[in-house]
Amino acid sequence: MSARDPDSAFTFFSQGALIQEFKVAGHNIVQSFPEASFYKTHNDVYLGETIGRTTNRVKGAELKNLNGRNYKLAINDGDNPNSLHGGFRGWGKKDFEGPKPVNRNDKEGVQFRYVSKDGEENYPGTVECLVWYTAGIEDGKTVLEIEYQVELIGTECEETVVGVTNHSYFQVNPGAPTIEGTVVTLGTNEYLELDTNQIPTGQVSVFPSIPPAGEAFELGATEPVIDDCFVMDREAPTSCPLDTRSLPLRTLATISHPNTGLHLEIQSTEPAFQFYTADGLYLPEAETDKGIKTPARDKRSGIAIEPSRYVNSAGREEWRGMCKIRKGQLWGAKSVYRAWKE
Repeated sequence: MSARDPDSAFTFFSQGALIQEFKVAGHNIVQSFPEASFYKTHNDVYLGETIGRTTNRVKGAELKNLNGRNYKLAINDGDNPNSLHGGFRGWGKKDFEGPKPVNRNDKEGVQFRYVSKDGEENYPGTVECLVWYTAGIEDGKTVLEIEYQVELIGTECEETVVGVTNHSYFQVNPGAPTIEGTVVTLGTNEYLELDTNQIPTGQVSVFPSIPPAGEAFELGATEPVIDDCFVMDREAPTSCPLDTRSLPLRTLATISHPNTGLHLEIQSTEPAFQFYTADGLYLPEAETDKGIKTPARDKRSGIAIEPSRYVNSAGREEWRGMCKIRKGQLWGAKSVYRAWKE
C-alpha cells in the first residue's frame, strides 16, 4: 500500500495482519523478513505481528472468575509461569482474511479480519477481530493509522477478555546492528512496577533510569535495558472505556537517529504502552529453498513500542474492566505512526 509517495510505502501480510514494510524516504524502519515464509518458521519474536487475543502477560497463565469459572492458558513466557501474547499460537501466528482494499476516513487503506473460535488457546467465546491500516502523507510526513475492533460474536459464554496491539521492532538507523545512538522522548516516565515474574504489583512509580516526560535520552549499546509498561493514564482501571477510539490521541514516544535524520512519532488512544529495547531478541541467519536469505539479528536491533491496556489487566480482576467484553459491546483502539526524514 502506498502513501502516495514512491519512497513511502507499506507492505502487510495476511499472517498476523503483520507489518512487513514501513518505508520512509526510501528506508524500511521495521525489522522484517524478505518473504512471508520466514514468518511461519522463524518469527518467535513476533516481528510486526498483531498480538491477541490478549496482549503481553497474564499472571500464572490463568483467568480466574470469568463466566463463573477459571481458564488455564498456555505457559509460554520463558522462565516465568505466565501466558504471553495470546499463547503458543496467538493471533500473530494466524492467517487473517485480507488485505481487503477499503476507503476509511477518506484515506486509502486495507482491512484484515480474523475469527477466533471459542476455546482457541483456551480463551472462552468466539470473537471477531477487525484491523484497519490507512496511509497518507501529512505535512511531508508518512502517516500510518492502525485501528482495532473486537466483538464477542459467539453464544458459548457471557463474557471474555481481549486486547490487541502491534509488535513491530522499529529501527530508525536501518542497517545498523543495534539501536545505539537512538534518541528517545517518552510521553511519561511512570511505569508499572513488576514482581520477580514480570507481573505488575499494582504500584505505579517513576522509572529509575530515564528522565521526566518530554525530555530526550539516548540509548546506548547495552543500556538502558527496558521491558516495561509505561502509564499514560493512572485512572485507567476505573475510567478507561472498552473502546478508546473516541478519546484524544496522546504522544507515547518519539524516536530519531542523528546518522539518518529519520524520526518516528507514535500516538495512541490507549492508556499505556510497553517499551522494549529488545534485549532478548535473537534471530539466526536463515535461507529458503529458493536461496532467499535473511541476516542474523541480535539483541537491541530494534525497539518495540506497543500501545495497550495495563499488563495483566485480563488476569487482575480489579483491572479487568479495561478488557472484558460481553455480547453487544465493542473493544477498540487506535494508534497513529508519523515518520519523516529531516
